[in-house]
Amino acid sequence: MTEKIALLISAIRDTRTPWYAKAIVILTLAYIVSPIDLIPDFIPVLGLLDEVILIPIVYKLVMKLIPEIVKEDALLADSKLNENSSIKLIGVFIVISVWLVFLMLTYYLLQLR
Repeated sequence: MTEKIALLISAIRDTRTPWYAKAIVILTLAYIVSPIDLIPDFIPVLGLLDEVILIPIVYKLVMKLIPEIVKEDALLADSKLNENSSIKLIGVFIVISVWLVFLMLTYYLLQLR
């Protein structure tokens, strides 16, 4: 999943990507984060159905619109970033540590009552 997101981000930044592909991605992201939906989210099941259907369809459409050379370059750049996995592990360790400290502090404060 993260590879797909990284690919789309790289494609949006690339000047060789057609403007209409960039526009479709940006409009889809705006629709996803917008509080206004075709089917309101408070309706059980149906409220999330529009996003569940919309995202894969738009992703396939955009992948067809992005030139192959842009996709290859984005995948190459992503593979170079993945070689530095030790940095990611350090980040994961820091986030987990902060959450553990937060949980321990919360537990301690609840025990004082």
